[in-house]
Amino acid sequence: MGEEQRLLGVRSTQKHKKPRFSRYGSKYKKRVKEAWRRPRGRQNKQRRGKVSKPAAVKVGYGSPALVRGLHPSGREDTLVRNIKELEKVDPEKQVARIARTVGRKKRLEIEERAEEIGIKIINMVKEL
Repeated sequence: MGEEQRLLGVRSTQKHKKPRFSRYGSKYKKRVKEAWRRPRGRQNKQRRGKVSKPAAVKVGYGSPALVRGLHPSGREDTLVRNIKELEKVDPEKQVARIARTVGRKKRLEIEERAEEIGIKIINMVKEL
């Protein structure tokens, strides 16, 4: 578990250093959306890696393979839609996230049951 915690720290620092990848030209033209698309133009400066141009997506920006896709707590993120699915969650290795389609009444039931079992829920409802 020590190695995993170290890699989670590494991933956290990597994410802070990673640039925000936006589509070339999205800054200047409204019709060009910000979502990343690889530049393919013959004379495109970003594709050619010019220093003054924005960074392009590369393999080196990826997070360590051992912790890729994990929640920052180091556990696997699991989507839960009902109490039956909640009971399948392993509290040692997983954390639960209640699906957005679940209504308030059912959500509160799931949260109560999770508290009894001892499962951490990421998106708990804040009571007023």
